[in-house]
Amino acid sequence: MKILAIDTSASPVSAALLNDGLLAGEFFLNTKTTHSQTLMPLVQSLLKTTDTDIKDIDVFAVNAGPGSFTGVRIGVATIKGMSMPLNKPCASVSTLEAMAYSMPFSHGIVCAVMDARCQQVYNALFMLNGGKPERITPDRALKIEELQAELEYYDDTVYLVGDGAELCFQAYRETLENVVLTPENIRYQRAYGTAKAAEQLAAEDRLCSSSALQPMYLRLPQAERELKARQEKQAKQNEH
Repeated sequence: MKILAIDTSASPVSAALLNDGLLAGEFFLNTKTTHSQTLMPLVQSLLKTTDTDIKDIDVFAVNAGPGSFTGVRIGVATIKGMSMPLNKPCASVSTLEAMAYSMPFSHGIVCAVMDARCQQVYNALFMLNGGKPERITPDRALKIEELQAELEYYDDTVYLVGDGAELCFQAYRETLENVVLTPENIRYQRAYGTAKAAEQLAAEDRLCSSSALQPMYLRLPQAERELKARQEKQAKQNEH
């Protein structure tokens, strides 16, 4: 089974090809260039250098969220555009879960954290037992101090991954001795983890059609949040 996976959920962009469980190739960029400019050249180069025809791809996978609203939309739209003409199935992967699948450690807790701004993070916890990651919590948005209070209950090594990892490490390092900031080369979400998570979804018969594939957001976009806040403020003023 050949799985083509992409990730555009944050500043880095990556594409990976998994062939019968083995990584055939992966391209990763973290240049701050807009994904609309870098993603398709990355995918095209990956297919060319691995001598793969897009028609031979069995599953198209994407980190569908959480993450940057614009980045997630670009990734989902790209996968829909590639898979729909070929009538191939898609894998809608949690960005946070994909990070856990990229971890090489055999034991411990993966704390996947993405900076959600306003002193909040997108987060999920996973247990590593030498096999596939086991989910401990659902994907959620919470305050940095709320996550710290939760991590205090764990004795296992906690591996911080994601673009919010350093932010949390600086906040926790004085009080949580078991928290480890993972090296930069494995810290960020990568399409390899997306492909491995998609492989598990395929094994569990949990793939979806291109038409059913949708972004997964944990909170409203900033513009909608600001509009809602203004409406609530206006409603309170009208009450008085």
